[in-house]
Amino acid sequence: MLLDKYLMVPVCPEQLGGLPTPRVPAEIQNDGKVLKESGEDVTEIFLKGAKEVLQLAKLYKIKFAVLKEGSPSCGSHFVYDGTFNATKIKGEGIAAGLLRKNGIKVFSEDEIEELIDEIEQD
Repeated sequence: MLLDKYLMVPVCPEQLGGLPTPRVPAEIQNDGKVLKESGEDVTEIFLKGAKEVLQLAKLYKIKFAVLKEGSPSCGSHFVYDGTFNATKIKGEGIAAGLLRKNGIKVFSEDEIEELIDEIEQD
């Protein structure tokens, strides 16, 4: 089990940005903004949360991240298309992109086996 061998730091970028749990859905739009279904722009909250996660990753010298697929913060391969119709498109969430740009390898919760292979090669 990963927890037995490695330090794991559970975080939620959306919570770190200041959003409550539970929260209403938000999706990334074509222009890169993150909006709630009501139209409220929460982009800055998502950016703040992503920066907080990156700061923690650097502090703990994190090399790998397992993130929730589809999330506007954590989607590693797909996000929802911004129409709130449950349509998935290729893309990445705000935090996932920031982590990748800073050299952290990002995996979805569906890629645990790939992560283990990567760790063993590291």
